[in-house]
Amino acid sequence: MKRSARLVVLGAIILAVVLWLAACAPGDIAESPGYVSGDGTVTEWDKDARSEPLHLMGTDYDGNEVDTADYAGQVVLVNTWYASCPPCRAEAPELVELDARDDVQLIGVNSRDDAATAQAFERTFDVEYPSIDDASGQAVAQMQGLVSINAVPTTLILDPEGRVAARVVGRVEASTLSALVDGAAE
Repeated sequence: MKRSARLVVLGAIILAVVLWLAACAPGDIAESPGYVSGDGTVTEWDKDARSEPLHLMGTDYDGNEVDTADYAGQVVLVNTWYASCPPCRAEAPELVELDARDDVQLIGVNSRDDAATAQAFERTFDVEYPSIDDASGQAVAQMQGLVSINAVPTTLILDPEGRVAARVVGRVEASTLSALVDGAAE
């Protein structure tokens, strides 16, 4: 094969590889830093279809024990997150606003960040509710037995009996959260 023909073939191969890599890349790299993000899908369970109560426990980043059993009788919202997750950052102010309500307790679950990173996130967004340091994966494992946690963020709304009433996979809007909390309380 002549040298010019080899260069044409080599150029075509390089172009094909570049186009293939571009097709596999996320649409906006700033919004997709290597995590599986949900699409905001909401699943609700009727009262008679809810499984056994979720007993979630762990230790927060200050060393305090966190246990959903401590909030029996009220709605509990469990949110998986980590500091560099764009949808987690986007929904943080809405979660903080919901935490101001007296009729719901929020609990975060973070499987990725060290204490300094998680606490910096909490300071940035004025988060006052506890977040379980789940570096071991035990908290997510406790949830997996009742409901699938396959994206971050995932939000679970537990009814006053501690049963999963709803799940949102991905970023959740404030109005949806409020409606789900209100529905779980009934």
